Amino acid sequence: MTTAFVFPGQGAQTTGMGKALAEAYPAAQAIFDEVDEALGEKLSALIWEGDIAELTLTQNAQPALMATSMAAMRALEAEGVTISAASFVAGHSLGEYSALAAAGAISVADTARLLRTRGLAMQSAVPVGEGAMAAILGLDLEAVRAVAEEAAQGEVCQAANDNDPTQVVVSGAKAAVERAAEIAKEKGAKRAVMLPVSAPFHCALMQPAADAMAEALAGVTINAPAVPVIANVLAEAVTDPDTIRQLLVEQVTGSVRWRESVQYMATQGVTEAWEIGAGKALSGMIRKIDRSIASKAVGTPEDVQKVVQNDS
Repeated sequence: MTTAFVFPGQGAQTTGMGKALAEAYPAAQAIFDEVDEALGEKLSALIWEGDIAELTLTQNAQPALMATSMAAMRALEAEGVTISAASFVAGHSLGEYSALAAAGAISVADTARLLRTRGLAMQSAVPVGEGAMAAILGLDLEAVRAVAEEAAQGEVCQAANDNDPTQVVVSGAKAAVERAAEIAKEKGAKRAVMLPVSAPFHCALMQPAADAMAEALAGVTINAPAVPVIANVLAEAVTDPDTIRQLLVEQVTGSVRWRESVQYMATQGVTEAWEIGAGKALSGMIRKIDRSIASKAVGTPEDVQKVVQNDS
């Protein structure tokens, strides 16, 4: 059996995530302590007891989701399952940072600081209310690209997340994205849903954030990962630290090629994906992309016990 470890992106956050892991595993608690120290604040208190609206702010959600994923990784390691159990790691958008931390390419403290910078930079790149994102359901990538092109009318409108065969997200200027939602419905989309996000991620409007990340990443040590990382913007595996650094910059404005990333896993013989951290969104996408890959959520002590018993 060939396994990939996959790491969730924004939207998976919930109040209380990771708390049971921290209570059950000292190594998981140590991750939250390390992230709190790296950021100089008690992010763990916000994650476990705070207001969901504050947790959902991009600069909080990004390091919080990474911390929860890494806490789940440390719980697995405490039970004897190390990163070497995976043939590949991959993450959805910010999840790529979690994947890199799990594979030992970037330290947890550096990853927390990078994600705080990334969240703040993405939020400040476009004034609130000027950008938007919409999920187009029932049209494939090529059809959505055509919709985005027609809707742009001189403004930015791009296919941002190719999540699965039934869902592609567009991102850009608010009016253009609203036009895209209407055009998509005219062209046969089942639904077009405006997303409750604070900025238009993964499109050209994020260039100021990409510049900020280029500067931040230049000052961080990146090691070769213990297992290959499937990069969002390439949808194939990379191991070279300089390449990883460059792709993380490109990822800010580039598309999240999740559907193709999962298809790549399948071509490499992956038969099982463990979703490490909060939620089950990626597992749902994987089922729609390739049913030959079985997916398991690993976000609670019970989940950890279950996968460890099945794996042994």
